[in-house]
Amino acid sequence: MTGVLQGTLDGHGPFAVHAAASISPAAQQQALAKHQSDLKACAAAIRKGSKSFHLASLILPGETRKAARALYAFCRHSDDLIDDPRSDGRALDQLRGRLNLIYEGKPADYACDRAFHRTVDDYAIPKCIPDALLDGFALDIGGARYTTIDDVKHYATCVAATVGLMMALVMRTGDRNALARAADLGIAMQLTNIARDVGEDARNGRIYLPSEWMRDEGLDADEFLANPEFSPALGRVVKRLLNEADHHYRLGHAGIEALPANCRHAIRTAALVYEEIGAEVRASGYDSVTRRAFTTNARKLALLVKARRAAIEQASAASAMFHSDADPSAARLVNAGARAFKIRRIAQQQCPETVPDDTNLERFLTILIRLQKDSQQQLRHQKLAARQRAENIA
Repeated sequence: MTGVLQGTLDGHGPFAVHAAASISPAAQQQALAKHQSDLKACAAAIRKGSKSFHLASLILPGETRKAARALYAFCRHSDDLIDDPRSDGRALDQLRGRLNLIYEGKPADYACDRAFHRTVDDYAIPKCIPDALLDGFALDIGGARYTTIDDVKHYATCVAATVGLMMALVMRTGDRNALARAADLGIAMQLTNIARDVGEDARNGRIYLPSEWMRDEGLDADEFLANPEFSPALGRVVKRLLNEADHHYRLGHAGIEALPANCRHAIRTAALVYEEIGAEVRASGYDSVTRRAFTTNARKLALLVKARRAAIEQASAASAMFHSDADPSAARLVNAGARAFKIRRIAQQQCPETVPDDTNLERFLTILIRLQKDSQQQLRHQKLAARQRAENIA
């Protein structure tokens, strides 16, 4: 499997398990403090960078939330570097080098790199998935154009389905069908982003709409980039893109029930918030050139409540769609994720003692440090008692 290093598939117990055997209690305390600081930095980056993701992450269980924020912070940091107007191929080369260091166990001195290293190590995330994310950034830097909707979905897989796949693995979900549905949800969200940002992207010299669809409506991509204006013909292209997103949302919702029960609400909330963005674009007559759709905080809170009820409404339709094939654009990554998850699960079954029941990193480290201190103190008492007995005999 291309991109999946053996080192990324071995020893996937939580970090504390394989760190504890080789470092002292003092070093463990220092590592814990550093990790907590890194996680805080990741959380702050997410609050600033994506209010929708931050809202959804708040209702994830604790350990999943920390891992999700770590992977999202690395993805967001990388995206910001590429979107910097001063960015060029060197920034991407640096990111590829940093990703290599992460998978070699020697992350660069960035909070998001260190936190992401622990996440990919703890959850067996194969390297080909974040590699594909950087491939998507390369398309942006190169000013790629997309002829067909399949080409657009290839791009969406790189920059968004990869995040969905990593999120599913962080939630301990590695069934092939479940991963395919996670990829569908990522594709749907990215198609929604593209539909929302047509005008903004054009003003920045980028276009993600399929040129075939534009030609069907008598539109020329170069002319549109030179003078981004809304027209009914452009609206029909945006409508078509949102319809394609809806198809992938339906597939994505079908996979949510395969997630752990305590993770479903958060992912369904994120999906509904993004679908609402599409609804806002529709309400504006598909004009995403002169205006940019957004979802108010009040509406997001309403969707947070709706996400609990949606589980019942969607259950009947979910079963048949759940077993659909992965989108061709994401099939390779889905297979890689499923294989990595399977290898990790086999390793855990062979060495169950290396994986504590409580996967809370801080709690496990704290208990481990306390036990080691107690053991050292007990050893000192034993030595002192032996010395006293020897003195008494003398």
